[in-house]
Amino acid sequence: MKIKSVTAIWLHVPIPEDRRHRSDFGTAESFDSALVRIETSSGVIGYGEAKAQVGSASTNHALCALIEQELGPQLLGEDARDISRLWDVMYNGVRAHYAIERGHVFPVLGRRGITISAISGIDMALWDILGKSLGAPVWQLLGGTRHVRMPAYASGGWAPADRIAEELHGFIERGDFKAVKMRVGSGDGTLAHSIKRVHAARVGLGENIGIMCDAHGTFDVSEAKRFCRRVADYDIGWLEEPVTADNKAGLAEVRASTDIPIATGESEFTRFAFRDLVDRRAADIFQPDLSIAGGISEGIKIEALAAAYQIKLAPHLWGGALTFASGLHLAAVASTGFIVEYSLGANPMLHELAEEDFLVEDGFIEVPRRPGLGVTINQEFVDHYRVG
Repeated sequence: MKIKSVTAIWLHVPIPEDRRHRSDFGTAESFDSALVRIETSSGVIGYGEAKAQVGSASTNHALCALIEQELGPQLLGEDARDISRLWDVMYNGVRAHYAIERGHVFPVLGRRGITISAISGIDMALWDILGKSLGAPVWQLLGGTRHVRMPAYASGGWAPADRIAEELHGFIERGDFKAVKMRVGSGDGTLAHSIKRVHAARVGLGENIGIMCDAHGTFDVSEAKRFCRRVADYDIGWLEEPVTADNKAGLAEVRASTDIPIATGESEFTRFAFRDLVDRRAADIFQPDLSIAGGISEGIKIEALAAAYQIKLAPHLWGGALTFASGLHLAAVASTGFIVEYSLGANPMLHELAEEDFLVEDGFIEVPRRPGLGVTINQEFVDHYRVG
């Protein structure tokens, strides 16, 4: 099971103009991701996914180069099953022997950003290899699933106040979802418009559908507090990223001011950032994106923190099939996992990169039982959309 090659392919998929949505990130003109492929000497091939940005559109040249030219060469000839040790090798670089010997990290400069994203994609691929080599799904390797299927919420919600209920109803009908998430914040122009949109959504959907709100970190602290006060009667399931991830003290201040659960984590890297959220008492729900936070290996550690402090886990799954599968496997085994995100924006990486599709029925999605991550790569899709 020696690692024979590590490659990364930038996949760039244009989104048809009539299917694009607009938010504070701008107009979503493409979906981009770095597909990681690791081949072993025994012929087992594993796949992972890394992202240069937490959203959909991004330039992945630097990320792919980092995977192929810096991290990948460190792994050649190593046993692909030594996942924990190889994570430390990548994170600590030339000082990895100290980290392994002494039991604490000795990281080089790349403690955040695309270095961790690159490690994330490689880590996913290694777990995929391990599962395939043993004929077992990743969730079984993580201790066994608690759930054969997971509740899912429809994630989207960009329409203005006069059309938001209609848009969300359309999402609900596509999988009989029992909960939806809508965007609020700077993309609305004013705080008043955000509040008006949430009111319209609640009136239009009634009291039996869960509504979560995602501000993408665009409120300041005072705006977030005012938002929470004004929507307090609308039974909001959570407010996600009310303020920028760089302001953990402000996030804690917002949480202390409201009983609306605060969710965050899609912009965070490694267990250490989530530890800081715990220390600040800044979150009720952790939302790690396993394609940027450190992969499945780091996801396990983040979930352990969540379990220790009775924080819930709802992975950020706005990505391709491999990101989605990784988060689904983790959520299914986690004592704190309770719901998963299902993108209702135009997302060819989720529905076309894999030969399988992730179908939602009656608001639930089945956890794959196939070996590894349970994703069979559609090579025609890869060949068509690869850059370079």
